[in-house]
Amino acid sequence: MKKTILLSLLAVPAMLVAQTGGLDPADINKPLADQWTSYSGDMSGKRYSSLKQINTSTVKNLSLKWLQTGITSGCGPTGTGPANAAPAAGGGFGGGGGRGGGGGGAAAPIIVSGFGTGDANNCGPARIGGGILFVDNTIYASAPDNVWAIDARDGTVLWHYYWKSRGGTSLQTRGIGMWHNYIFFELHDDWAVCIDAKTGKEVWKKEISNFDQQYFSSNAPMVVGNHIIIGTGNDTDQPAYIKSLDPETGSEQWRLYSTAQNAGEPGVDTWASLDAARHGGGTSWIPGSYDPDTHLYLFGTGNPTPAYTGGRGDGDNLYTGCLLAVNVDTGKMVWYFGTSLHDTHDWDSTQTPILADAMFGGRMRKLVMMATRNGYFYVLDRVTGEHLITSKLGLVNNYASAIAPDSPLHLNKRGEVQRNPNKDALIAGSLVNNDVLNYPPATFSPDSGLFYVHEQNNLRLYYLMDPDPRGSMGLGGTGGGASFSWPTYIDAIDYTTGKIKWKHEVSGSVGLLSTAGGVMFLSDAGGLVAWEAKTGTPLWHTQIGALSAPPETFMLDGKQVVLAATGTGMFLFQLN
Repeated sequence: MKKTILLSLLAVPAMLVAQTGGLDPADINKPLADQWTSYSGDMSGKRYSSLKQINTSTVKNLSLKWLQTGITSGCGPTGTGPANAAPAAGGGFGGGGGRGGGGGGAAAPIIVSGFGTGDANNCGPARIGGGILFVDNTIYASAPDNVWAIDARDGTVLWHYYWKSRGGTSLQTRGIGMWHNYIFFELHDDWAVCIDAKTGKEVWKKEISNFDQQYFSSNAPMVVGNHIIIGTGNDTDQPAYIKSLDPETGSEQWRLYSTAQNAGEPGVDTWASLDAARHGGGTSWIPGSYDPDTHLYLFGTGNPTPAYTGGRGDGDNLYTGCLLAVNVDTGKMVWYFGTSLHDTHDWDSTQTPILADAMFGGRMRKLVMMATRNGYFYVLDRVTGEHLITSKLGLVNNYASAIAPDSPLHLNKRGEVQRNPNKDALIAGSLVNNDVLNYPPATFSPDSGLFYVHEQNNLRLYYLMDPDPRGSMGLGGTGGGASFSWPTYIDAIDYTTGKIKWKHEVSGSVGLLSTAGGVMFLSDAGGLVAWEAKTGTPLWHTQIGALSAPPETFMLDGKQVVLAATGTGMFLFQLN
């Protein structure tokens, strides 16, 4: 017994180390400012920074502090490769020629894990994506199967975590999460790992889902108190869910399926059968947002399966194509709103919702705003789910026939978009709009009162190739014909009316950032650009290549800086 007590006492200091230092979970809920602590910067999803050093007058004075072009994905059975920094040549951009740059320096340690041989991994320059964290002067960045810690002062790589994948579907990663001294990351071959933020060493790993069932995992773990919320992805007929893990052990705390798994559960009557519901899809591709006042985690669910064809009944196919509000302590759904019910076009409703306390209808409301892939913008009361606004985006958005009116006759349907069956995939073909939006995150500025999001415009011909649902599971059963394209825009939407105040053409989008300095940052014209947020007037640009992740801003040694990642490296800008 004495030995048992002694061992228990010896175990206490290690646990205390894990629970202190690094990133305090309470800081994640603070408004975005000095640090960048989660996928969206803070848990509101606004991507709005309260920093003002860089403003409409000073943004023209931004210059390069350092660049890092030596970040390389692990590859091959050994996972070795260049991992050193490449600061601005000769320090000529204000970087000072930091450690590990052109003058050499010790290689960063590579920590190798995973269950594959490494042959399935991508090699070469890393395409960093998703949310990049900045905590305690350290940048934590990721690409599929790789995580790096980088010294924010000079761009030196401090450590490189490399996962030898078993293969499968590999999309761009959405980023990482952090709790105290732990970094959390999802691997595409269906594992979640916990990494020591100081050393890059693996603390634990837990299987998210069954790799043999063709799941894959690319979501950014969201840290909510003592919950690590992760999700699954696939386009097959496997059940979809999010689940919460314990940050210290990785043990599962709760799991929430997107569709009914048992008879009598809510939503089962909106499917052709219980079996159709069990395999109905609704995966969570993108991180959600969190309201600490109500303990609600809000996130969107993906398309049903089959995605384009029949076989799942004529009902709403709940809870696919929905915005869900979930109590993080219990894992129970509190309310839902159908952003794309009975979806027949692969309209994933997984874009990150934006939370804001703002005036609406003459009084302060706790709002949630969301623009989804089907090309509609929504405003709801985030406490109750009450519908406030539905408005249409896009030049050629033609897939829907109506929006259910706000009236007693449509109490349970109000504001929901009604699909036009004649725009489904048909044997004779149908001309229907493609995605109006996709994954790139929007931003909301409380100063301008505008919600900014990208808008894509094209039409395509859709043919039904296999009317048998058994042959069209997942994304199968259809074929495409000719397509017609129009420009892509950034839309500035008045959240109180849903009307577009202005729109400006861009070459593409990976996500947006707005600031209290009145500046919006985005990717356009082959680089990073800055616009005046109120009007969209161009203010500054630099041609560093198309961005691979949304721009971010934070404070470094008393100065506001802007971070940009491209397919060839990372760039940090500061005021002259």
